[in-house]
Amino acid sequence: MATVLIRRRFPRLSRVTTFLTTAKCKAESGSNKSKQEEENPETSNSRPESTATIHLLDPLDYRVLYNPSAYAKSRAASQRSAARSCSQALTDDSTSTGTSQVQHTFTATSAQALPPVRNALPKPKPHLKQTIPARLTAAQTEKKEAEMEKAEMHDSKEDPRVFQQGRPEYRSLSFDKFEPIETLPSEEGDSILHSIHISKGSHSPGTVTDYFCKLSRLPVERHAELMIDHRFNTLCCSTIENIQSFSTSELIDILKACVRLVVPPTHPVLNACENEFCRRVWDMNLDQLLLVADCWRCLGRSVPSYLSILFSYANMHWKELTLPQFVQLVYIIGEGRRSPADLMQKLESVILKYLDSCTLEEVGTICLGLFKSISGISEHVMRKIADRVSLEMEDMSTYALVNVLKILRYTRMDHLPLLRKLGKVVPARIPTTNIQGIMHISLSCSSLHYYDEGILTAVATSLPSKVIYCRSKDAAKFLWSFGCLDYEPPNEEEFYSSLIEQMLRKRHEFEKFPEHLLTGLLGLAFVKRFPEELIHYALRDEFVHKVRESKYELRKDLFTLGKSVEIECPGYQGSRLSPQLYEEMTEIVLNFAEQEIFVRPEIVEAVSLLKSMLGGPEYVKNHMILPHTRSSDLEVHLAMDGHPIPFNSSDTVADKKLTDTGVSLTDDLMAQLIKGKSNSQSPAEVGRQEWNKALTPRASFLAGPVITDTRLQVTTPSGSFPGASPSLVPLQQPQGVRLAIQVSNRNHYCYLSKRLLGLHCLKRRQLKQLGYVVVELPFWEWFPLLKRTRLEKLSYLHYKVFNPVLLSKAG
Repeated sequence: MATVLIRRRFPRLSRVTTFLTTAKCKAESGSNKSKQEEENPETSNSRPESTATIHLLDPLDYRVLYNPSAYAKSRAASQRSAARSCSQALTDDSTSTGTSQVQHTFTATSAQALPPVRNALPKPKPHLKQTIPARLTAAQTEKKEAEMEKAEMHDSKEDPRVFQQGRPEYRSLSFDKFEPIETLPSEEGDSILHSIHISKGSHSPGTVTDYFCKLSRLPVERHAELMIDHRFNTLCCSTIENIQSFSTSELIDILKACVRLVVPPTHPVLNACENEFCRRVWDMNLDQLLLVADCWRCLGRSVPSYLSILFSYANMHWKELTLPQFVQLVYIIGEGRRSPADLMQKLESVILKYLDSCTLEEVGTICLGLFKSISGISEHVMRKIADRVSLEMEDMSTYALVNVLKILRYTRMDHLPLLRKLGKVVPARIPTTNIQGIMHISLSCSSLHYYDEGILTAVATSLPSKVIYCRSKDAAKFLWSFGCLDYEPPNEEEFYSSLIEQMLRKRHEFEKFPEHLLTGLLGLAFVKRFPEELIHYALRDEFVHKVRESKYELRKDLFTLGKSVEIECPGYQGSRLSPQLYEEMTEIVLNFAEQEIFVRPEIVEAVSLLKSMLGGPEYVKNHMILPHTRSSDLEVHLAMDGHPIPFNSSDTVADKKLTDTGVSLTDDLMAQLIKGKSNSQSPAEVGRQEWNKALTPRASFLAGPVITDTRLQVTTPSGSFPGASPSLVPLQQPQGVRLAIQVSNRNHYCYLSKRLLGLHCLKRRQLKQLGYVVVELPFWEWFPLLKRTRLEKLSYLHYKVFNPVLLSKAG
C-alpha cells in the first residue's frame, strides 16, 4: 500500500482581535461544508479555506510524495490484528468486540507510522558529482527521523512496567516478557497439533498445560496461524470443559502461555480462566493473585470482578505486604482504574513505611497508580513523596518524574522546593522527551499555576519539530497551558501556527473528544487568538449537541468561548451559539455566584464599605458584568467631576435605611432635613464631606488617602487604568466613567507572583473593550486590610475609587 502525503504551507500567524473573512470565503464554505467535513474528516483539511490566523496557499504549491515504506509498521500491525480477529471468529459471542479492537489498533499504528509532513517534500534530483554526498545526507536524515519517531513512541502497556526490572522479586509477581525462552521448532508444534487432532482433546490437565506452554514457544510468525487452527481451538475447548481439574499453578501456566500467544482478550478460554480464578482467590497466595492480575493486564482484558476480590484479600492482609508486593498492587490498582477507598487509606501508611526504601522508578509507579485510580492522598504523604523527589530529581528518569507531576497536579499541592528543582532539571531534558511527556510537564505547570519561563521556553522551542506527533489532546493541553499562564514564547508565531495546524489535522478526533477542541480554543482565546475555522466548527449546532452529551461539563467552556468571540471578533460571520444556551448558562453561573462568590468575606466587606462611602446601595452593584468569565465585579459609576452616579435600581429607595447610607447626622444636615430645604449637594456628598473632615482637614475630595499607621503601604498600581474603548459599547453616561472593581484572590494569579492568569487577562481585556475602567483591589493589599480598622479600609477604597488618574484616562 502506498501512502500519499499532502503538504500545506501556512504563513505566520498574526495576533488578531478580528477575523479576516471575505465574501468569497463565505460562498465557498456554504451548506455543504459541514457535511463534507463529517463524511471525510481526514481530507477536509486540504481544502483552501480562510481562517482568522491560517490561510492555505494556491493549490499549485501542493506537493505529493510517494512513500510505500510509510505503512511498513502499519502492515505488520494489521497482520497481527487480523490474527486476533480470525481467532475471535471461532466463537459467535466475541466477533464484534474483536473486530472493533482490531480496527482501533490498526488506526493508531498507522497514524504513528506516518512520516512528518514537514519532511514530505521530495528532494530535487542531485547531479552526478553530488550523488554520494546527497545519499549520505539522505541516509543521515532518514536515520535521524527514525530515531525521533522511536523516541516519540509511547507504549501505554509496557512503559509503566519498567519498575519490574529493578528487583528479582517481581519475577514471581508479574509476567516477565524478557524471560529467555527457547523457540519451539515448527515441526514439533505440528506434531503437538496432530496429537490433539488424533485424541480429540482427551488429554490430562498436565498434558494440556504442557501443550499450551510448548505452543506458546512457536516462532512469533506462527501465532496468527495458530489462532485460526481448529486443532488449537479443540485444545481450548478441552481446557474449558475440564477447567476445575487443573491445579492453580497449571492454570497460571496456561494464562502465561496465552499472554505469549497474544490470545484475544474476549477468547472463551480466558472467560473460563477468569471465572475459575475468581472462585479460587481465597485459596491462592498473594504472589499468585498479583501474577494473575498482571497477566490480565498484559492481555488487555478488563476483570473488575477478579480485581474486587483481590482488593478484598489485600485489605485483610495489608500489614503483611512486602515492598515489591505493595508496589505491584498499587500498579494493578492504577491499571484497573479502580480505587477502593478503605484499602487506599491503609496503603498510605505502607507508602510512608517503604518510601525511603523504594527505587525512584518505584516512587514514580506509586504516583502513577494513585493518579490513574483517582485516589485521594493526604497532603502529609504527598509532601513526603515530594520531599524525596526534590532531593533526587537529577537521578530520576523523566518518565518517573512525569508520573510524580501527575499526582502533584491532581492533589493541587504546592511544593516550592520540587517546583524550583524542576526549573533546573527539566529544561535540558525537554529536547529528548517525547511529546506526551512534554505535555504533562506543561500541564502540571499550568494546573499548579506555576510560571517558570525556562521550562516554558524549552517546551516552545522544541515543540514545532515534534508537533506532528501530537494527538488532539496534546495540542489542546499545550494551548491551554501557555494560555493559562499567559506566556508568549520567543517563537510565538511558529509555536501557535504549528499547534493550530495540528488541531486542524486532528479535527476528526473532536467528534469523539469534544473537550479537547474547547480546551485548545480557550487557551488561544486567553492570548487573543481566534482561528475562525475551528471556532466555526465548535459553535455549530452539531458540536453543541456533542458537548451536551459529553460526560464532562463543557457548557461553561462553550459559553466563555461564544461570548468572547462576540466581544473580541465583531467581524466574525460563522456559527454562533443560540440565545437559549446563553440564557441557560447565565442562569447557572449566576446561581453559583450567589452561593459561592458574592458571599466571600473579602467581597462582602468591600461592598458594604463602598455603599457606606458612596452614599447607598444605588451607587454600587455586586454582580457579574461578564458572566462568561465566572468572577464578580463591583460596578461603580462616576461623573467627570468625580461625583458618584446612582444607577443600581435593584434596591429600591423604600428598602433603604438612613443608617445604611453612611451619612453622618450632623446638626447642619438635620437642619436641612427638618426645614425641607433643597441643596445642590446630595446627602451622599454631604456624608462624604463629613467623612473627609473626620479623616483629615487637608484631605481634598480627589486626594489620596492619609493613613497614620506607617505599617500600611498603599502604592499606586502602574498600568492598571488604560483607556477604555467606548466605540464598541457607548457609555450610558457620556461624561463619566464606569468602574469595574476587581476583588482578586490568589487563584487569579500565578503561584507566588503577581502575574495574572489567562482567564482573568481575558476578562479585563474584554471589560476595557466594553468601555469599563478596571480597578483592582489586589489580594496582597486588600486581604491584610480586612484585619485593620474601618477607617483604614475606607481610606484605601477612597483612594482606589477617586483616583484622579481614572477620570483623566476616561476623559
